[in-house]
Order: sequence, then C-alpha cells, then structure tokens
Amino acid sequence: MTQLSYRPDDAMSLSRLGSPQPGVKEAARVPQRGATRLVPPLGCRRAPRRPPKSEAVLDNGLRVTAVRLPSVPMVEFRLHIPFAGDSTFFAACAQVLASTLLSGTQRLRGVALDDELARSGARVSTSLTPERLSLHGNVLSENLLTLLDILADVLTGALHDDGPVAAEREKRLRNAPLLASSPAVFAAQALRRHCYPDPPYTSDPPQESDFLELAGEDVRLLHRNAIVPRGSCLVLVGDLDPDRAVDDTSAVLSGWPDRESSTVPTALPLLSGGELKVVDRPGSAQSQIRICAQAVPRSDPRYPALHIANTVFGGYFSSRLVENIREDKGYAYSIDSGFSSTFEGSTLFLAMDVANGNTAPALLETMYEAGRISLIPPEESEVEAARHYASGSLNTWMGVQSYLATSLSNISFLGLDIHWLYELQRRLGEVALDEVAEAASQYLAPPRFTGVVVGEADRITPLLRRLSDFRVTGASG
Repeated sequence: MTQLSYRPDDAMSLSRLGSPQPGVKEAARVPQRGATRLVPPLGCRRAPRRPPKSEAVLDNGLRVTAVRLPSVPMVEFRLHIPFAGDSTFFAACAQVLASTLLSGTQRLRGVALDDELARSGARVSTSLTPERLSLHGNVLSENLLTLLDILADVLTGALHDDGPVAAEREKRLRNAPLLASSPAVFAAQALRRHCYPDPPYTSDPPQESDFLELAGEDVRLLHRNAIVPRGSCLVLVGDLDPDRAVDDTSAVLSGWPDRESSTVPTALPLLSGGELKVVDRPGSAQSQIRICAQAVPRSDPRYPALHIANTVFGGYFSSRLVENIREDKGYAYSIDSGFSSTFEGSTLFLAMDVANGNTAPALLETMYEAGRISLIPPEESEVEAARHYASGSLNTWMGVQSYLATSLSNISFLGLDIHWLYELQRRLGEVALDEVAEAASQYLAPPRFTGVVVGEADRITPLLRRLSDFRVTGASG
C-alpha cells in the first residue's frame, strides 16, 4: 500500500499537531529540515450523534422542525415558502417583495422593525430563487419567542409601502444592466432556457418594462396571495428545547392564514442529453461551460452511490476533473460539480470558466473523464477517498448550527426529514464499489449531458463541432 509523506517545512510543523505522546521528548517530535514523516492512516468514520428533535405539521399546513444543538447560545432559523411564477412580471414583483418584506409592518413601522431585531440579538435576511422565497438568520436563544413574534408580524402584516417599493424598483432598474452583463448570471439563464424552453418552466429575468409597470399594490397583492403556510417549512436549530420550540411556533404562527398556494413549483420535465448550444457573447475573453444531466431524486436508494461517483468525477478538489483540467492542463481555475434538487427530481450540473481557446479542449477532457468513469469502474482507493470526504463533510456540517439548519431546511422543502440525513450518512459508509460503478455507468455517460457554452461564437463553434459527443447548435461556424 502506498504511504503518503510530507515535509514539515512545506506544511505545518509537527509541534502544532497536538501534545507529545507519553515518554516522548518534545525535541523528538520536530524533525530536521528536509526530513519526512509518514502521514498516519485515516481513523474510523464516526456516526454523528443524533440530537433531540421535534417535528410537526401545524393546522395551517406549516411544517416545523426543531433540533437541539447547544454549541452556542443561539438559534438558527430557515423558513422556505414555495414561490414560483411563469412570467417576467411575476419575477419583478417577487424581487421587490423579497427586498421590501422587512421594511415595516403595521405594528413595527420603518426602523422600528430593525430596532426590535437588534434588541433581540437577531439577524433576519431574505433571499429568492425561481422556486422559493426564504427568510433566514439567527437569534439569541433566550429571545426565540420574540423572533417568532416578529416573523408572524412580517408574514401576515408586512406593509410594502409605496415609498420602499418605489425605491427598490428604481434600484432594480439601475442595477439591471449590470446584472445582465454578469457572465455567471447570463450563463445560468442561458442554461435554464436551453434545458426548459417551454412555459411554464422558463425563467427569464424581469425586463425594464416590468419594473416600470410595477406598483405598490401589485406587491401587496402578491404577498396576500402567495405568502402562505401550506407547503412552507420552518427549521429551528440551536440551544433550544425542541418540544417547547414547536409548541411556541404553533401558538405564535397559528394566525398565519391557511390558503392553497398558487405559486408551488411545477414539476420539471426530464432532461435528454446529446445537445450542446453555443450562446454568442461577443467580446468575451472566456467561455462559460454549463452542462447538466438528469439524476435521481435524493430519496432514491441509488442517490448515495451516485453522490460518491460524482465526488470521484468532479465533486471535490481531489477529483478526476480537477486533477485533469486544473492541475494537469491548467484550463480552468475552478470546477464545480454537484446536484440541484427539486420536489420530483434531481439534476447533476457541472460548471467551469475557461479561455476561449481552451473551450473545446476543456470540454473534450470533461467528456473523456465522463466516458472513463462510466465505462471503467473507479479504483477502490478512489471510492474510499471520496467516501471519507463525503461522509466526513456531512458529519462536520451536522455539528454546526448554521450548516445543519440549512441542510435540514433544504431537504424539508423537498419533503424529507432529519432521518434522511442520518440514513445518508450510513449509506455513504456502506455503499459498495459495484454500486458506485453502476451509478456512474447509468448517469455519467457523455450522451446523458446537455448544456450551453457562452462565449465568442466565431472562435469556439468550429472546434466544438468536431466533438462527436454533442450536436452543437445555436451559432454558425
């Protein structure tokens, strides 16, 4: 078995790795410059401790999960509300709504809301995706009840006054050209339009005319119709009593009226591979490669094996793609490979930015690695390294309030619960080599991928057309 070694002058000194063993002198622990020491083998994987928790679905349809993790006297909260629309005007209205949600209520007008949050030691933010509106942050554990009261006030009585709405609308109008010029934003929108071109799956950005037509009453009407508890989930993680936290939430948020949501995300159609679309962006020095393939839902028994297969493929810094494209060829600085999950399914995505001249070679190497892992089972050592990384990362995240709250809220929004996290931890440790090979064969083969390349079409299209894995469309050349 190959053993790794390191030079203490190139890494940290052994004197920083812990206390000396009994009977070993301190000087013996620090080798001479240039000497080597064998890296000890990885220890046994530990199953994460299962903290006390309580779960309930309230009468109004809100799903609540509370988990005790008293590492610091804080409580992290995550609230996700289904929030999907099929028009650019909806997108414009949703953006302004999210930005003015904390601008004041009937009880806490203007800065009074900020003052109340500050006195409670609370931080609250909003964010928006094509599928959901989120409120997230934290609070001192002793003031959790106060935070819940503020959230109830915001959810049922946010004013969205004309002044804040007008100010946010003008801000969006000024920032729209800058946002549209962002390569990452442009590429993300191009990928979604390519994968889901037909209504109601399209998600085009708001136009200037949408913001010009927007009025305060439009935002207030959207709030009344779309910010509803049914289908929403609230996760509380921290120094709390889980049963009491659920009871307090039920008492405080019982006044959030129950209505059927009109903004539940529509199930996305299955992806079919084999087509690469070139999106022209004149003058661009780099190309944005964004490709994806249909994967399995997180609840599928094959997900843990596919998760490890993707980790070997491109899911961490020691992956094959990073070794090939970044370390060996130098085509890209960063390579991102992971999963994007919805209610009904999951998508494997891969993203990298490369110089125009390296676009076709980088895509060729990507498809080579996809073909290699789908045809030739990965080595046991590769799978073990990926297993340690995936399992260890999950174990670490589950011990941190903010990470656990985010993970739980994401899977709760997909209809899963905390048991799924612990089951995933167990399955990652038990999944067999042949299961990983089978997942790679089924879901990482080159013909399964589709996507876009955003760049200077005249320079990149002729070379991309030589790749047999894709039918290249969208640009002449």
